[in-house]
Amino acid sequence: MIVREIMTETVVTAPHAASVREVAEIMRERNVGAVLLTSDRGGLVGCLTDRDVAVGVVADGGSGEAPAEAHASSPVVTGRPEMPLEEAAELMARFGIRRLPLLDDGGRLVGIVTLDDIAVRTSDPTLRAALAQAITRSSLPEFYFHHRGG
Repeated sequence: MIVREIMTETVVTAPHAASVREVAEIMRERNVGAVLLTSDRGGLVGCLTDRDVAVGVVADGGSGEAPAEAHASSPVVTGRPEMPLEEAAELMARFGIRRLPLLDDGGRLVGIVTLDDIAVRTSDPTLRAALAQAITRSSLPEFYFHHRGG
């Protein structure tokens, strides 16, 4: 299976100069957990997630008027729509990310694949479970997997 078969073609973006508040409003309106920030020329500058807003801005007493780019993950890890799903999942696990923007050969943003896409759209239940476990485990703090008690 290749990524193109399960990717989402509609990617939510915002200009890199947008404020955290503007990006958070886009997240609410579009019902997404992440927005890709783009440069004036259309290149990817960063990825701002709902977690970045909650933990990196709000919990630290930051302003919603702060530039989103200052709180976004960068550089953005990307993949290709024609890559095997297993390769995309390995990339996501290696970098501990839940969303993988996809670029065509010309570097143009053409889609995104998320952990949810893999969990819902992969037909092989064994593959789906293995990929979801690997990606989820890589994105959680290590202390969740230590033996607790006694």
